[in-house]
Amino acid sequence: MEEKTEELRDIFLSVSDEETVTESQTESHGSLTDEGESVERRLDDVLDRLREKFGFETDLSDEQRRELIEQFYDDSTDAELAATLDCEDATVFAARMELHLVRDSEPPLDGSDLDAVRERPDTDAGVLAAELGVTEQAVDRTRAVLATRDRSRRVSERFVTAYQEILTDVELTDRFATDTHDDGLDGATEGAETNVDF
Repeated sequence: MEEKTEELRDIFLSVSDEETVTESQTESHGSLTDEGESVERRLDDVLDRLREKFGFETDLSDEQRRELIEQFYDDSTDAELAATLDCEDATVFAARMELHLVRDSEPPLDGSDLDAVRERPDTDAGVLAAELGVTEQAVDRTRAVLATRDRSRRVSERFVTAYQEILTDVELTDRFATDTHDDGLDGATEGAETNVDF
């Protein structure tokens, strides 16, 4: 084995400019403790790209937007998000639309009412609401959701996909860290007699 190692060493020295063979020290790829900072940075990168592409009109900070994204994927309601972010429900809804975060239950209108809203984008919301027998807010929200879905599709839903990938990585990391903490020594001590009287 040592002979093979020597041969490999000689081959390396003959094809490189190095005079000695040493193991290079490289910076580590991070650790589980760096994950929080990494998530924050990655979400900020996505927010920067989204801002550059579409802009933001709500006055939330990026910290609040990150919190909104994370809590949205934890199934928080708009009322819960508003309480967490200390803002109005309407602001949460508007911010979600800016971030392309649409719930499965949206838009509020469906069937023929949804078709009417989709087919008559220039009709005054109050007039259309009266004709359909729904609230003006329902018409406005339906239009906002339709517009958001359209914007998201135009960019192949890449921002939503990015959020999900980042948060999925966090979930997997947290699960791995928990499993390691709980089970790291189980295999090493399995079957061992630990209550030994010397």
